[in-house]
Amino acid sequence: VADQLGLAVANLELREPLRNQSIRDPLTGLFNRRYLEETLEREIRRAERSRGALGIVMLDLDRFKQFNDTFGHDVGDMLLRDFGRLLQGAVRLGDVACRYGGEEFVLVLPGADSEVTRQRADRLREAVKHLFVSHRGQSVGSVTVSAGIATFPEDGTTGEALVQAADAALYRAKSDGRDRVVISE
Repeated sequence: VADQLGLAVANLELREPLRNQSIRDPLTGLFNRRYLEETLEREIRRAERSRGALGIVMLDLDRFKQFNDTFGHDVGDMLLRDFGRLLQGAVRLGDVACRYGGEEFVLVLPGADSEVTRQRADRLREAVKHLFVSHRGQSVGSVTVSAGIATFPEDGTTGEALVQAADAALYRAKSDGRDRVVISE
């Protein structure tokens, strides 16, 4: 019985770290895309029940490939980690910051309408300008970020539709010159 109980306790102790590994991006520590999809559907259902709003911000580090090619992957990874920490510090309790993939990130902002979402995205865009990455004691400069926002229910009633709307707005922000926030149309 003691052996069985010991095994059960060991299994319980392993469960949480494994769950964490399955929903977290190992580089940035942010939630991953899988967790984003689960969270979006849950938050959409919550917003539907309460007739509330839900904001989505899709962010992309401007010219990240060029940055990575110039300074190397180690410095690029350092930038991604620093940006992840900046996002973690910028979200409210209840908000969710995720690494979508590569240099793209998504924020889920429960209760935020389009104006609140735009304001928060713009504050974040400004904060990124003060994110200086250094390598071997030398500053490699600052970066900018572009953002596209979408809100429930105006821009979509599913997680997939909201992400697509935010992604289209992000694409417009990039094509309009980068370092800007664009609201879904």
